[in-house]
Amino acid sequence: MREEPVITAETRVFDTWYRAEYHQVVSLVFIVSGSRWAAEELTQDAFAEAHKRWGAVSGHADPGAWVRKVAVNRARSWGRRKAAEARAYAKHAGRNRELPAELPPTADEFWRLVRSLPERQCQIAALHYHDDRPVDDIADILGISPGTVKTQLHRARKTLAAELSLDTEEDA
Repeated sequence: MREEPVITAETRVFDTWYRAEYHQVVSLVFIVSGSRWAAEELTQDAFAEAHKRWGAVSGHADPGAWVRKVAVNRARSWGRRKAAEARAYAKHAGRNRELPAELPPTADEFWRLVRSLPERQCQIAALHYHDDRPVDDIADILGISPGTVKTQLHRARKTLAAELSLDTEEDA
């Protein structure tokens, strides 16, 4: 006869936290990576890591920031691997260096533009606009200074405004 697993209070807390955070983290990683498949896979990996370290992670003031940091870092690594694969493929196959788009044609123009920003600006803009994170949280998640976050967010906004043909305060 098969025994039912024992569900502890700690398991219930993790499960509740996971359910509350999962979709938001997948969305964030999707924005950064541009791949729905990668977003789901990388988010699952980040939550699996959080589960393994739940004793320490649950002690953080914001465990969601911890899992976002892990997920965004994994997305960065995944993006580097994909770019390296594309370069290798282009070199050896003599084909175009760009990977085909993985997003559906109905993808939102704004997030496409966010993904086209330099890597750090993309991450900061995604955390700020999608996750509604303040500068200090973004700095903690990405392991950079708040000043760097502000500078990169300003540059991202300026680029996005120009791409979207929006008036900026500097133009006024």
